[in-house]
Amino acid sequence: MKRTILALIAILALSLVWGACKSGETKPALVYWSMWNEAEPQGQVIARAAEAFTKDTGIPVEINFNGRDIRMTLQPALDSGEKIDIFDEDIERVANTWGNYLLPLDEYAAKAYSTTGGKPYNQVVNKTLLDLAKRLGNGSIKNIPYQPMAYVVMYNKDLFAQAGISALPKTWNEMLIACAKLKAIGVSGFTVDDAYMACLFGYTINRIAGLNTALSMVANNDFSGQQVLRFGQIWENMAKNGYITAASAANVWPQGQINDFAAGKAAMYLNGTWLPNEIRGNAPNMKWGSFAFPAIDAAGDGTEANNFGAQSFGINKNTKYPEEAFRFIVWMTTGQWDVALAEETIGIPVANDSKWPDALAEARVVVDNTSKRLPWAVGMEDKAEINAKIKENFARLIRGDFTAQQFADAMRR
Repeated sequence: MKRTILALIAILALSLVWGACKSGETKPALVYWSMWNEAEPQGQVIARAAEAFTKDTGIPVEINFNGRDIRMTLQPALDSGEKIDIFDEDIERVANTWGNYLLPLDEYAAKAYSTTGGKPYNQVVNKTLLDLAKRLGNGSIKNIPYQPMAYVVMYNKDLFAQAGISALPKTWNEMLIACAKLKAIGVSGFTVDDAYMACLFGYTINRIAGLNTALSMVANNDFSGQQVLRFGQIWENMAKNGYITAASAANVWPQGQINDFAAGKAAMYLNGTWLPNEIRGNAPNMKWGSFAFPAIDAAGDGTEANNFGAQSFGINKNTKYPEEAFRFIVWMTTGQWDVALAEETIGIPVANDSKWPDALAEARVVVDNTSKRLPWAVGMEDKAEINAKIKENFARLIRGDFTAQQFADAMRR
């Protein structure tokens, strides 16, 4: 009898051990590779949000803070079969570079969750961005936008007020008038640095000749058109009149945004809505404003055409826990943590009912009135050799080494 009882105890113990092991194998535990560094405001919010998610759901989230190195480290890890359930990066990079690794998310986006107020997820977040994700996914939602951004002219409201600029420039003639008023108080209109020269070139070409012309220039590596000379004439004039800082020709990022813009030497900077967060420590009292890059010529696009996008979450198609992974994404993009991410990073929220930071209130007007989406830098950074040629020749133009014609000739080569 004693042996029988001992045998039963042994069998029960083995059963419990086996059950525990089996439970350990199947218990949801998410591994998330992030594009942020742990010390960045975004990383800090995400870490707290993950901790709260685990406390609320019992689902652990292990975060691997890769920083921007994720662009080099993610694909080898995915190819090797390393356990990664969720990853994030720019919406176009996630869709285009890592699209083959993505799980279609349409069925999950159509469901309601605890933080969506009983409504389907796809009805409570920014429709324009979700539609963009669907286009990038060839008709299927394969990544979920968060930390939206728009590319706009960021400006210093105090300097505009001191210069007596009462209306935001919508045309290039109005821009020249505004720059003249700023010069009268000892301030340059614009600054730029090497990281954003191609963007400035692309936007100007777009406003001169339109999106299709700009994209064709890149696709064919053909910069022989009159629009390039027109660009040269516009920015040669800006430089000669002191409407762009003299330092712009040699600025290496982030010198333009810190030494010129944050220091009050320039009133405008064609940049993204992430800028208030990037230089918050350099310009803590800045009164921020935003407007769309002005129209230039009739053949080009107007203020309705702008680049907008977002960072985005993707779910590995090989994950064992797709529902849990999507629940975490919903957790991050609606409710408390969408608001916290926007507030603490001076960023744009993705949920429709979340408040935009005051620094980006005017950027919302630009986004709401954008009917035509431009690709990043209007394609001018798609090829490294083109980006390098723009930066080299534009620097020479605004430094005074090139005339507009010499600039056009150099771009043609």
